[in-house]
Amino acid sequence: MTDNAKSTDNCQSAPVSAPSSPIQATKTDLQHYAAAHVLPNGTSILIRAVRPDDKERLRAAFGELDRTSIYTRFFGHKKELTEAELEQSTNVDFDRVVALWATINSGGAEIIIGGGRYIRNAEPASRLSAEVAFTVEEDYHGQGIASCLLDHLVQIARRNRLSQFEADVLATNRPMLAVFAHSGLPMRQQSNRDAIHVTLSLDAEQS
Repeated sequence: MTDNAKSTDNCQSAPVSAPSSPIQATKTDLQHYAAAHVLPNGTSILIRAVRPDDKERLRAAFGELDRTSIYTRFFGHKKELTEAELEQSTNVDFDRVVALWATINSGGAEIIIGGGRYIRNAEPASRLSAEVAFTVEEDYHGQGIASCLLDHLVQIARRNRLSQFEADVLATNRPMLAVFAHSGLPMRQQSNRDAIHVTLSLDAEQS
């Protein structure tokens, strides 16, 4: 995938199938978004768009997360996702919400090992900003998956004329804070009790 804007370039190999760099990424482009990568440990992964038929894959993936990963993502403990949450997570409009999975193939089955999404702020004064969040299954921590997902979301957001990402991260979630700090994007942090509010500038000229 090519882009005139500077990429965060955190993925281990160039994607082999993705939108060809339109000025703006259309909904149809993003619904078919897919990019293959190889992790440092040699595992092949696919970064692809979330689909409505992913509910059972997501249910299974959530069941593999440990309590700490669930807590750092949802700021609380959950035993399972509700049907409403599964529906909301897998039916994405690719306009206000853009969501990607990282998946592997195991025994002919596609398994979700990570995910990232952004949600564009609805307030008129903040429509150039989006909230971003990630989850990676523990067995694949330290392989750059969150950084790779961030890289893809940054490129999509830039094409859709967003200017910044925001995230609320638990202060104890040092790995996620490190992903943002090492993204190559200008970063601001503001502490708020147990969480840190992170703002990443997507302005290519600043990157």
